[in-house]
Amino acid sequence: MASETSNSQTEKTTSSIGSALTPKLLVAVLLFGILGGTLSTLAIARFAPGLIPVSKQSILLEQSSATIEVAKKVSPSVVSITSESTGFSFFGSSQTTQGAGTGVIVTSDGLIVTNNHVIEGASNLTVFTSDGKEYKDVQVVARDSQNDTAFLRIKANGLDPAELGDSSKVQVGTQVLAIGNALGQFENTVTSGIISGLGRPVTAGDQQGGKVEQLQNLFQTDAAINPGNSGGPLVDLTGKLIGINTAVAGDAQGIGFAIPINQIAAQLQTVKSQGKIVKAYIGVRYIPVTKEFAASNDLKVTAGAYIAGSQGQAGVVADSPAAKAGLKEGDIILKVNDKMIDEKHSLSTLINAYKPGDVVKLTVYRDGKEQTIEVTLGEAPQQN
Repeated sequence: MASETSNSQTEKTTSSIGSALTPKLLVAVLLFGILGGTLSTLAIARFAPGLIPVSKQSILLEQSSATIEVAKKVSPSVVSITSESTGFSFFGSSQTTQGAGTGVIVTSDGLIVTNNHVIEGASNLTVFTSDGKEYKDVQVVARDSQNDTAFLRIKANGLDPAELGDSSKVQVGTQVLAIGNALGQFENTVTSGIISGLGRPVTAGDQQGGKVEQLQNLFQTDAAINPGNSGGPLVDLTGKLIGINTAVAGDAQGIGFAIPINQIAAQLQTVKSQGKIVKAYIGVRYIPVTKEFAASNDLKVTAGAYIAGSQGQAGVVADSPAAKAGLKEGDIILKVNDKMIDEKHSLSTLINAYKPGDVVKLTVYRDGKEQTIEVTLGEAPQQN
């Protein structure tokens, strides 16, 4: 995927949010209702503070104080990333494209996590820490385009790593802050909002219609995510990292997406211990089954992973663990061992909890019946 550019401020956008039009309109109405209530409260506080009960004033002050403290705590862990990539114009002449994004320090000795699309195709990378230091010798340690994550390393010590939270405990309504290099110009810009949805599948691509990715099980948030924010932290009000910002909905306002940190934490462990991303691999392409998807496709189940190909690619990858186990296009995977696949637990998330070589039992819905299929997980192919 093309990097975000500081000239055009390219941001990764979604062409499909995986939900019906009516719920989106409903969310918009609710958000405007909340905004209206907030504006009314602010107006009263500005012109007639005595009308607000003391207890509510205390809540407003406490929330403001918490936001300030979280911003102070997390900002030293946030870095800005600039990139240069060389290509050719329509007329064949060489041209250099500049991009900008954000990253999060995850170890004190210089390991950084960001989005794969922030650094993809870049020939030169520069990292700027919050204290103004510049690092040009940036190593790309590992990356995963399927999960849109990448790990970089700079030669530094004594850095302030972010504290990882537990994204499985996040609920709709959780208050969050997003921090990033907004528009490639404003480092450590802080925006606030809530988690407005869980388990979102999106089809993401850049505004130039470049490479498209299918991302699964994302957080949806109304915290403003601007061009340049990709790869930056989404944190809760304790200052713990619960997600990595990755995309915005181009045809909506206040709808952004972040990768839950639990999906990245397992990768981080193998990068630290082995210098590469090692994750279990099953080898299927699938569509998350929702009630809406089930109704529109006359399915008898309302949750699971529907194996289906896309863009000319088969639903079951040839010679993959899934192929060897006998999984077929059109199968719906309902469980991984005893764990149900639902909006909070996607197939990829459940598989990532295992190691290559582990044997899992899949509950599969096929031809109107459930059956159990054992699969020996492989190791996901490495990316250069």
